[in-house]
Amino acid sequence: MYSPGSWKSLGNSWVEEHGYSTACQGSVASAQPHAPGWERGHFYTMRRVVRQSKFRHVFGQAVKNDQCYDDIRVSRVTWDSSFCAVNPRFVAIIIEASGGGAFLVLPLHKTGRIDKSYPTVCGHTGPVLDIDWCPHNDQVIASGSEDCTVMVWQIPENGLTLSLTEPVVILEGHSKRVGIVAWHPTARNVLLSAGCDNAIIIWNVGTGEALINLDDMHSDMIYNVSWNRNGSLICTASKDKKVRVIDPRKQEIVAEKEKAHEGARPMRAIFLADGNVFTTGFSRMSERQLALWNPKNMQEPIALHEMDTSNGVLLPFYDPDTSIIYLCGKGDSSIRYFEITDESPYVHYLNTFSSKEPQRGMGYMPKRGLDVNKCEIARFFKLHERKCEPIIMTVPRKSDLFQDDLYPDTAGPEAALEAEEWFEGKNADPILISLKHGYIPGKNRDLKVVKKNILDSKPTANKKCDLINIPKKAADTTSAQNEAKLDEILKEIKSIKDTICNQDERISKLEQQMAKIAA
Repeated sequence: MYSPGSWKSLGNSWVEEHGYSTACQGSVASAQPHAPGWERGHFYTMRRVVRQSKFRHVFGQAVKNDQCYDDIRVSRVTWDSSFCAVNPRFVAIIIEASGGGAFLVLPLHKTGRIDKSYPTVCGHTGPVLDIDWCPHNDQVIASGSEDCTVMVWQIPENGLTLSLTEPVVILEGHSKRVGIVAWHPTARNVLLSAGCDNAIIIWNVGTGEALINLDDMHSDMIYNVSWNRNGSLICTASKDKKVRVIDPRKQEIVAEKEKAHEGARPMRAIFLADGNVFTTGFSRMSERQLALWNPKNMQEPIALHEMDTSNGVLLPFYDPDTSIIYLCGKGDSSIRYFEITDESPYVHYLNTFSSKEPQRGMGYMPKRGLDVNKCEIARFFKLHERKCEPIIMTVPRKSDLFQDDLYPDTAGPEAALEAEEWFEGKNADPILISLKHGYIPGKNRDLKVVKKNILDSKPTANKKCDLINIPKKAADTTSAQNEAKLDEILKEIKSIKDTICNQDERISKLEQQMAKIAA
């Protein structure tokens, strides 16, 4: 039999053999002899109930050097966003830029050394802080910047051949820098932005209007914002150490937890598919923590684990199809992953992918961009100081057949709602697609968008775009405005022509008078 004092002598070999974490509180390696529940005899109990999971043996592998994106000057701005956004067509990376803000947009196949003269998206006058691809159109990306604006860009189907300086629309409404942009998961053209003015604005991108402004709910800086599965709620983590669950259309706080993590360093909060909230943060002793909360009762967490004493902010990436959360610490050289289940301890450590170089940021590929033939369940785009390195996570399987259990139907690119429907109060879950035969990106519909600066409301010339859908009401309003403007211009032209005719007559009379005098 084992005495309580002999736990440490077991070492980490037993832990690794049975799939337990040495990084999480509650593992054998970190258990103290006096800890409750670790009395003599529990060793055998634990051996009998080692949890089975198909993701226990997930392993990560970095691609070869020739499949990386090299010679990229990754942004050095001090902001805790991921600096990278990925979809099945493109990888976008925020870079260093003189005299403003810029980011690269590279087709996924454009690997190798990226020339310094490669075109960029460079319309911001201040550094870009966050970028996010539209989930319903792989050629639309939004960016938030220190210049207090949000810009929505349209990327040509085959990538950039010239630098892009003209956004489809400029969204102006924040009074301080915009550090967060996040598209609605199911409604077309609905975009959320959060700034250092402690305000959250929800935009109808099709009309360039700010339709919801949550400017009195946060007393301090907002660290992150996350939509829930159907986009009916958002959760936020703030510098005041509170995690809030907010109904944006009713403009009310549904649930709130003070001191979700007691440490002073930044927190993160994201929604899970079942409606629970997952948070990362720091303890009072500056240990990194992760926690799981039920928004209906946020008095105590469902689970709380302490990990290590590193000071990098943990960026969580969540896969709702497999209930796996990947934690990427800024400045870390590892990615830890956990499975969320209904069984205690609810957050189960799976494994850690480690490499030599620390990460400056991280991009996460949507499920429809993965290679199902290789049992790939996640792909990350790790930013180094001068390059972007894809990391592929796979579940080893001997069969070449499609693995239904690894790839349940996943969220597709089709929007379930139009912007107006959502603002009117409708909700809808994502429209799911099967990955059985792989995902083939479809062609986006060609639509016209009128760029509109909502501060001075002066319509500019029509510009043909590939992507963003304008709601019918907005199109009718725009058409009426254009007709009125056209009438005004025609009247002005007629007035000028009349003036010119009068002047011509006057000149002709004066010339006749001069001729008589001269004679």
